[in-house]
Amino acid sequence: MIAETGAFEVVTQGKGTYEISDEVAEIVRCSGISEGNVTIFVRHTSASLVIMENADPSARRDLEEFFERLVPEDSDYFVHTMEGPDDMPSHIRMALTRTSEVIPVTRGRMALGTWQGVFLFEHRRASHKREIVVSVVGA
Repeated sequence: MIAETGAFEVVTQGKGTYEISDEVAEIVRCSGISEGNVTIFVRHTSASLVIMENADPSARRDLEEFFERLVPEDSDYFVHTMEGPDDMPSHIRMALTRTSEVIPVTRGRMALGTWQGVFLFEHRRASHKREIVVSVVGA
């Protein structure tokens, strides 16, 4: 059993989805692990990870619009607004999604489906620097 860990940063330009599949795939490739699992983790409470369609960007825009309607920023019942009106909504959006994903590794590659990609889902309006930690375990 072998375990390798890597990390990288994603600079966002505000709310939206940012594909990180290539960066994760490179860490998997460099690990030398042929069969196992890769765990991807975002070290923040106002951003998350999703596996989403990567062929048609309109699918991601629909997801983003859905979250805008599901957790609107202008809700008057939020108390935690220390960092602005998008502070608490970003935490709720993160809690409704995930901060980590586990993907099988087969023949040295992530076993994603044809139209699947791994995305950082930024929930804040402002630009942020997000740290992604990747752990590959296997043989």
